Amino acid sequence: MCCFRVCLYIGRMKCKLLFLLAILWAGTSAASSQSNSIVGTWTLTAADKLLPNGIRTSDYGENPHGLVIFTADGHYTVEIYRADRKKFSSSDRLRGTPDEYRQAFLGMSAHFGRYTVDAHMRTISFIIDRASFPNWDNATQVRSYELRGDELSWKVPARPDGSVPITVLRRVR
Repeated sequence: MCCFRVCLYIGRMKCKLLFLLAILWAGTSAASSQSNSIVGTWTLTAADKLLPNGIRTSDYGENPHGLVIFTADGHYTVEIYRADRKKFSSSDRLRGTPDEYRQAFLGMSAHFGRYTVDAHMRTISFIIDRASFPNWDNATQVRSYELRGDELSWKVPARPDGSVPITVLRRVR
């Protein structure tokens, strides 16, 4: 009778362990499917900013260019550029004027690293490796997002002037 009780106890423990593993797997699967919803290549359709007075205006000029890629294994890259960037007067990028460097820097935003999606909170966390703005290197930036079909958009926290940058993307098919 003693061996029977031990076998019964071990059987219950195995059953509980299998049940726990099934719950953990289901939770991981749901999280993966949410992040998979943004996996792919996206082209920029708008890089705007919402001003404190409620007016929405272009942040990177008319027809900005950009590309965002989210990989299934959690890597990403974001690139946004003004369409009307002026060329340097010199053909040597090391011989730009202070104003040329300033305009080149302000006419783009780029960063890459890893990302996570929190579908419940509707946020994307960018775990930035490197960025065109050095203060973001090795930092995490969290963006609230909306996904409607093939359109993905996110908002950046308000800048010191109160404006809120908004990025709008279309999925590449």
